[in-house]
Amino acid sequence: MRLVAVLSVASSTGAQAPQGQTQAAPSNRLTKEMLHGALQLIGLDFTEEQETMMLPGVNRALTGYEALRKIDVPLDTEPATRFYPTKPAVKPAKFSPTLEKPKSFGSLEDLAFEPVTTLGALVKSRKVSSTDLTKMYLERLKKYSPKLLCVITLTEELALQQAAKADEEIKRGHYRGPLHGIPWGAKDLYSTKGIKTTWGAEPYQDQVFNYNATVVDRLEQAGAVLLAKLSMGALAQGGLWFAGMTKNPWNTERSSSGSSAGSASSTSAGLVGFSLGTETLGSIISPSTTCGVVGLRPTYGRVSRHGAMGLSWTMDKPGPICRTVEDCALVLEAIHGPDGKDLAVVDAPFDWQPQLGLTGLRIGYLEADFERASKESKPLYDQALADLRTAGAKLEPVKLPDFQAQPLRIILEAEAATAFDDLTRSGGVNQLKGQAPGDWPNTFRTARLIPAVEYIRAQRARTLLMHRMDQFMADWDVLVSPPFGGLLLVTNLTGHPQIVTPCGFANGLPQGLVFTGKLYEEGGPMRVAMTFEKATKWHTLHPNL
Repeated sequence: MRLVAVLSVASSTGAQAPQGQTQAAPSNRLTKEMLHGALQLIGLDFTEEQETMMLPGVNRALTGYEALRKIDVPLDTEPATRFYPTKPAVKPAKFSPTLEKPKSFGSLEDLAFEPVTTLGALVKSRKVSSTDLTKMYLERLKKYSPKLLCVITLTEELALQQAAKADEEIKRGHYRGPLHGIPWGAKDLYSTKGIKTTWGAEPYQDQVFNYNATVVDRLEQAGAVLLAKLSMGALAQGGLWFAGMTKNPWNTERSSSGSSAGSASSTSAGLVGFSLGTETLGSIISPSTTCGVVGLRPTYGRVSRHGAMGLSWTMDKPGPICRTVEDCALVLEAIHGPDGKDLAVVDAPFDWQPQLGLTGLRIGYLEADFERASKESKPLYDQALADLRTAGAKLEPVKLPDFQAQPLRIILEAEAATAFDDLTRSGGVNQLKGQAPGDWPNTFRTARLIPAVEYIRAQRARTLLMHRMDQFMADWDVLVSPPFGGLLLVTNLTGHPQIVTPCGFANGLPQGLVFTGKLYEEGGPMRVAMTFEKATKWHTLHPNL
C-alpha cells in the first residue's frame, strides 16, 4: 500500500510506474480553492487551467506524504545528503601548546577560576589530585547551580570514579595529556551512556541512551572527568529549559543566552574546568560573549556530531567553551577528527603553534560593523582594536562580499522542523515552556510551509555564498569583528571557524571580540585571539557569586 503511494507520487512528477502496476487514483480531498490559496501563500501565480491540471497530482502527493509519515525514522537519522564546506588543503601542521609550571595556591577553591593549563600542570605534578579538584567543583556546582539554573544532571558518582582512575594512572606514570584529571561539563544534548540526556525539553526529561557521544568518549580517553550535564535551551534554542531560564553569573537577573547556556554560565562561574557546547547559529559565540568566557566554534566537519542531538544537519558544530584561548586549543586537539560515524568529518590536522604569535598573518577588521556598535559598547571596541594594534597586529579595514544571506535562514528552519516533525505533529512541542512567536514550536509549524524547491534553491544559493567567502578569505587569514553583524550568519552557513574572547563591559555585562579564520585553519584566529588575551586583563576577571 505504501509502495503504491510512493510510486504514485513519482508518476505524478514524470517517472513511470513499473509495468503491470496501476497508478493510484487521487483522493480528491484537496479542492481547487485550497490549492489556489496554498499557491498564494507561497507567492506563486498560475493560470486556472494550470491549477486544474495540478490538482490530481497534488492529491496523489498528499497520500504519499501520509505514507511517508508512517515510516519510523529514529531521531538520530541524518538525511541522505551531506554538506562539506570544502576539501581541506594539505598543509604541515604542528601541535605545540604552551607548557606551564605548577603554581602555588592556598585553598583548593582558589583554583576554581584557573585555566586548564594551570590545573593540568598541578595535576600532572601531583601537587593537587584530580579527586580533590573534582570534589571542589562538585561542591561549587551544588552550591551555585540552583542560583544559576545551569545544571540538569550532576554526574557525581561517575566523576569520582573517573577522578580516582586518573589519580591512580598518573601515580603509575601513565599520563594521558593536559586534560588528564581535569573536571568538565557537557551540554545536555550529548548522549552519555546510562545517564539522562534531556535536550533541555519537557518531552525528553527521562531520555537515556545506551552509548556515549564521540566527544564524550574522546574526552574520557583523554582522562577528563565528567562532572555534570549542563543546561541548554529546549531543543537548542535560547536559555529557557524545562526548569527555567539559565542565569548569567555577572547578573543573575539576566539570561546567560543560549543555547549552550549552562556551558557558558558554569565555565564563567568557576563550576567546571571547561565545558562543551554546540553551535548552529550563535549558540557558542553568543553565550560565551555575554558570560565573559572564550568560545570556539570549529570549522563544520572538524568535530564529530555522533551522539549529539541533531537540529540542523548541515549547520551543527560541536566546540569548547573555556576560560582561555589555549584551553580551547587543548580541548579541540582531544575531540577533533574522523570517527567513522559522522561521515561529514574530515581528516585535517589541527595546527596550533602559539609561539608564532602574529607572524605571517594577514588580519582584516570589519570597519562598518564596529562603527555600528552602540554608544555604550563603541568605546570598548575602539580600545580593543587599539590594544590589538599595540600588541603588533596590522589591521586593515575590510568589507564583506555583498550577498543576501538572510533568506538562507530557511535552511536551518526547514532542517530543524524536519528533525522534530514527529514531535510537532504529535503535539509534543506544546509541552515546551517557550511558546512565543519566535520559539521553536511556532517555527516548526511555520516551516512546514517552506516548499522543497525553495529549500533546495537556498542550498544552491549557499554554494554561491561559499564560493564568495572562499574567494574573499584568500586575501585574509583572520577577520576581527564584534559578535553582532552579518558575519555570524554567513560563517555558520559557510562553515568557517570563529573564536570569541572577552574584551570589556557595557551595561554591566561582558562584551566579546570575534576572530574568524579560514576553513580548517582555527590556529590563525586563535593566535590573534591569544595575542589580544595576553595584552589585556579581561580573561582574568570573574563574577562574584
